[in-house]
Formats: sequence, structure tokens, C-alpha cells
Amino acid sequence: MAVTTGPRLALVAGEASGDLLGGLLLAGLRQRWPQLQAGGIAGPRMQAQGCASWWPQERLSVFGYVDALQRLPELLRIRRQLGDRLLAERPAAFIGIDAPDFNFGLETRLRAGGLKTIHFVCPSIWAWRGERVVKLKAAADHVLCLFPFEPALLQQHGVAATFVGHPLADAIQLEVPRAAARTALGLAEAATVVALLPGSRRSEITHIAPRLAAAAVLMRRARPGLRFVLPVAPGLRDLVAPIVARHGAGADIQLLDGQSHAALAACDVTLVASGTAALEAALFKRPMVITYHLAWLNWRRMRRMAYQPWFGLPNILSGDFVVPELIQDAATPDALAREGLAWLDDAPRCAALVRRFDDLHLSLRQNTAQKATDAIAQVLQG
Repeated sequence: MAVTTGPRLALVAGEASGDLLGGLLLAGLRQRWPQLQAGGIAGPRMQAQGCASWWPQERLSVFGYVDALQRLPELLRIRRQLGDRLLAERPAAFIGIDAPDFNFGLETRLRAGGLKTIHFVCPSIWAWRGERVVKLKAAADHVLCLFPFEPALLQQHGVAATFVGHPLADAIQLEVPRAAARTALGLAEAATVVALLPGSRRSEITHIAPRLAAAAVLMRRARPGLRFVLPVAPGLRDLVAPIVARHGAGADIQLLDGQSHAALAACDVTLVASGTAALEAALFKRPMVITYHLAWLNWRRMRRMAYQPWFGLPNILSGDFVVPELIQDAATPDALAREGLAWLDDAPRCAALVRRFDDLHLSLRQNTAQKATDAIAQVLQG
């Protein structure tokens, strides 16, 4: 099928953050090619843009090395079967959205079989596991980069790349709709609101949600009027609700079905798991405490591979500890509560943070869907 009438593309996103990026990307692709056909492994946002999901996205969601090893036979089987199908059907290109441990091997096989491959999201080789650039070079014809410093780094290794900005920077308004978000969530304008974001994967939530819920109890004890909201990713209420009931009794934590953006727009401060949600919090110009906790073996391995002192994206992109990070053993309920309350007592610090995050937002706001679509079109025509 000719590109101008709508190509067939295959895409794989391994978790909720990849699905978010993929949904925004597909919306841009459909602006150029309304007859686009897409299939692969997709979450609800990508499916809403017409991408058929041949396996449930949750099957690819793993947390750390221990979880990955336990799931390895299933993951390898899915990757093999998907590769067989794509080599037989011959889409115009394959787009792997993040999930490098799954996508790199698939992309390498497809590329060797004559298919064009694009990787969306440069792996954080500038932060840890820099050796992955060798696999990336073998896997991808082109890399779409979220951050401005990444293409030059990749080009040093012979990898073609384009900075397309971050689609979340386009999707999130520069001016935060705080009042509208509070109205939508039933929160009073005068209330002091704390958003708790423990992540979107089951294994992640089991490590982080108990700490956030317990911190909420301590914060509520110090300030009885505080309100707490906790967005729950689709399909995870059965996991989150018992954790909140057990560890957050007395904090009156309001569980939301999704609505993480509304929670961030409405809140005064957030306790947030490191990852895409922390970047979203920065784009909403929110004071935050970044936290993370892994299984002991996973933590030891990750710590040995780290190149930078920062863990969360807002700090990495700022090149400074602009917000506190409480990682692993430091991620105690007492510490989380203390750092969260500290933001509420320091208006000048909050105002300075907003200025930093305004600059960050503007640097990432690049009309990502258009730039990514232009880069993909060049690959398809090459």
C-alpha cells in the first residue's frame, strides 16, 4: 500500500507509560495518514487510536530483573510469535515504544529480515547501562528522542536519531487548570491536597503504595485538614484498595479511576514514584517528593550501573536536585511525610520550582506528533 494512502505499521508498547506515548504518536500519524493501519501489542490509549492489540499489554509488564527472569519463557514466546507474524505480513515499519529489553531483540530480528525499524524513546544510556547503545545500533534504523541532548550522543555511536520533544509537554497545558481539576474531583478550592502516585505496574505498586499510604497517615496526623487523592491505573483497584485500607487507615485517601492528570493539576504537592509520572508532575509545575523501592537484588544491580547522582527525570533534566528523592532504604513513611510537608511550608521554594519547571516544559514542547510523523515518513521513504 502506498504511503500517501496510509501505511500498515506494527507497534509494541510494554507498559502504561509506553501506551501513553504510543496513543499520542498514533494521533499524530492519523493526522497525516487517516487510513493508517496499526497492530501489535497496545494498551487502551493506543487501541483508542485504532491499534489492534494481538496480546494484552499487561503480559509485557515486568518489574526489575527478578520479575523478568521469572517471566522470561513467556516473554520469549510472545516475541518469537510476534516476530514470525510480522516477517510474514511485512508491515511498512515496526515502531518499538520504549521497553528495550523486549523490543531490541525483536527489532534486530525484523531489521535483519528486511523490515524498517524505529525505536521511540532513547534508552537512558546517559544515566545507566550505556552498553545498550550497541544493541540499539543493531536494532533501529532510526531513534525518536524525547530529550534534546540525546541525538548528538547517539550520533557519536553511528545511530540515526531525531529530537521530537516529549508528547506530554504538548498534551499538558502550560497554565495548570487547577480550579477545573478540583471541581471535577469534588475538591474544595481552599483544601490542601496531596496526590499519591505509586506507579502503574503491580510489582511497582506493592513496593511503593504501602509507603505512600503510611506517609499520608503521618501527614494527616500533622495536618488534620489535608486531603489525599490516589489515581489507580485501569485494572489495579483490586490491588491498590486493600493496600490503602491496611496502611492508610485514618488518612481518608480518595481512590480515583485513572485521572492522574486531574490529580496532579488539583494537588498542592505530590508523592510520586520515579518514572514518567514524575515528569508529568514537573509539567504540571507541582512540588514533589520522588520515591522508588525495588527488590534488594534489583536495587543492587541498578545502583552499580548508575552514572548520575539523580534518579528522577525532573532532577536529571535539570542537572540538579530541584526536588527531593527518597530511594530504597531512604523511602520511609517518616521521610516521605517530612519532605512532603516541607513543601507546604515554603512558598518561595515552590515559586522558584515553578520557574524551573516552566523552562523545562518549554524546552520539551516541540509538537512531538508532527516531528515524529515527519521522521517516520522519512524512514518509510528511505
